[in-house]
Parts: sequence; C-alpha cells; structure tokens
Amino acid sequence: MSKSDVSADQSASQLISEKIADLDDWRGESLSRMRALILEADPDVTETWKWGGTPVWEHDGVICTGETYKKAVKLTFARGASLDDPAQIFNASLEGNTRRAIDIHEGEEVEEDAFKVLIQQAVALNGAKKAKPPKEAKI
Repeated sequence: MSKSDVSADQSASQLISEKIADLDDWRGESLSRMRALILEADPDVTETWKWGGTPVWEHDGVICTGETYKKAVKLTFARGASLDDPAQIFNASLEGNTRRAIDIHEGEEVEEDAFKVLIQQAVALNGAKKAKPPKEAKI
C-alpha cells in the first residue's frame, strides 16, 4: 500500500505512528517526543498525512510538518517567520519570508516550553487568518 495518502483502512494518526515505529532509532524517538508536545500544546490539532508520506499537524491551516532525514528530524512551521521566537529554537530555513524550521540532530533536544509556545502561536495565527473578513472587490 502506498503511504502517500490516507487510505480507508488507516487514519493519518495511524500512519504517523507506523512511520515513527519504522524509524526504530533516535529519529523515531525524537519525532515521537515532538508529536507528543504538539498534542499537549494543542489538544484540538488534526494530524494529516500529505506530500508522499509527511506527517502534518493542522489547526485552521498547517501548523508544521515533521520530516525525517538521515541526520535530522525537521519540523517546518508553515508561517514560522511570523512567530515570535525569543528562545531562538528555529535554526533552519531562516532566510525565507514565510517558513521557519527546527532541525533536531541525534542527541539534541528542543526546549519543551518554548516549542509549545510556538505551536500555540501558530494556532492563534491560523485562527486570526481564518477569522479575517474577506476584502471587498474593487469595481
């Protein structure tokens, strides 16, 4: 079965759990830990599975993705450039105007409270975007 899309038999959450189990190393542990923090920070988050097998966390839009590479777990925040990051946990994709990412390497940990604040800010930003009334068309 292709894991590119959620099937009728499996939810996105199940696919994410399988991905974590299949990693069977520090990357799985790291992704599992960050997933737990996301769920703690926003109990109403929706887990989705997109783009050929990438875990995605959403609430009124994409909050972040969880990609795994040989030497890193990357959490990419869709609108990270708009978030306040006083603890400076964003350490990748810093040059763009929209996204920001956190690369976690073997043996590294992200400060939990600062990460949860970023998740909550992203949810609030998505909610504000959703609540914004549409612009009137100019004639």
